[in-house]
Amino acid sequence: MTLTIAGLQHEGVPGDVDANLAIVAAAARDAVAQGAQMLVTPEMFVTGYNIGERLAPLATPDLTDRVATIASAEGIAIVAGLPEPMPGGGIANSLVLIDRHGRELLRYRKTHLFGDLDRSLFVPGDALPGTVELHGVRLSALICYDVEFPETVRAAALDGADAVIVPTAQMEPYAHIAERLIPVRAWESQIHVVYVNRVGVEGDLAYVGRSSIAAPDGTTLAALGPHDTGLLIATIDPETTRSARRENPYLHDRRTDLY
Repeated sequence: MTLTIAGLQHEGVPGDVDANLAIVAAAARDAVAQGAQMLVTPEMFVTGYNIGERLAPLATPDLTDRVATIASAEGIAIVAGLPEPMPGGGIANSLVLIDRHGRELLRYRKTHLFGDLDRSLFVPGDALPGTVELHGVRLSALICYDVEFPETVRAAALDGADAVIVPTAQMEPYAHIAERLIPVRAWESQIHVVYVNRVGVEGDLAYVGRSSIAAPDGTTLAALGPHDTGLLIATIDPETTRSARRENPYLHDRRTDLY
């Protein structure tokens, strides 16, 4: 079994949930037409990311249900970045993975908050998400800054994931993360990395685009440029993951007695 994934690189409409969900629905239809079985949005795409005090009123529990309605209507799994109100107060920077029947398979709250922006808006998650299986492919997930720590991706690989899905809102001056670090993360843990970023300007942030899907050998399967809007599509094959781990001994040769 394989899984064909479409990543949506887009600027979105800051603070407009209806408009952003309409973009997701249109992208879902386009992705299905191109043979994709999953659509991935950027970080916090449903509401906007750098929207300050406008965020809290938009962080409602029904956002997940609205994404699920799109997934079931269009017949495609969706990973959507959205705010999640927490029972104890505060808002988590979250993602949900909804299957094509509208069922929630995975929810993850960003654990590594980046700078004053994240810390002023969000409370951190307290656990990595583990893995789930879709079409015979094992998936895990991270959000933006999380992927910049090698331990998070390594944990997904050790948990048997074939791919880690990474919605992101990477901004200037950090284009080098998208260009250079993502292929390294894929190579060092022999795992596919699906890195889906925003473009355009939101408040004082200029997003760098450069979404990509990296293979376990560090090669790029699909990519978009710094200003492109649209879909990038690639197929995740578990056999590619297994083959990479046979050829690259990093996971086997680790000296876990030392670290």
